Amino acid sequence: MPLLPTALLLTTLLAPPPERFAWPLPPPHAVVRAFEAPASPFGPGHRGVDLSAPAGTPVLASGDATVVFAGAVAARTLVSLQHRAGLRTTYEPIAPTVTAGRPVRRGEVIGHLQPGHCPSACLHWGARRDTAYLDPLRLLSAGRVRLLPLPAPARGG
Repeated sequence: MPLLPTALLLTTLLAPPPERFAWPLPPPHAVVRAFEAPASPFGPGHRGVDLSAPAGTPVLASGDATVVFAGAVAARTLVSLQHRAGLRTTYEPIAPTVTAGRPVRRGEVIGHLQPGHCPSACLHWGARRDTAYLDPLRLLSAGRVRLLPLPAPARGG
């Protein structure tokens, strides 16, 4: 079996572990409206998912981050979190319990769901990396398998 070059081995060993994300609401996690990627930056689409929950439900940070905005935009209040590698998540409409500049941990309460987004209360949870909108539900997956076990050697009979 060939050995990995030292630089590659060190880079692999010293690389930070992939960030883990969690649901931004306590269970159950009913998706009311799915993500619909816009065809262009200003085109139509649904730049997040809507998750059903009663008004007043605690909204949780989906991953470790820094609060970059917590307050009103137009007639709604929202919280926006900056994660590693250019990823930003947003949560609306919520009454924020955090302020800009504050670090938060995955699962920490960042606010409480307010009525007004859906016919019944629901959380709009969005994600984007730099300028590209992402389906936030894909943050919840375990990710790709990077190493697989070698198959057992064939036995001659």
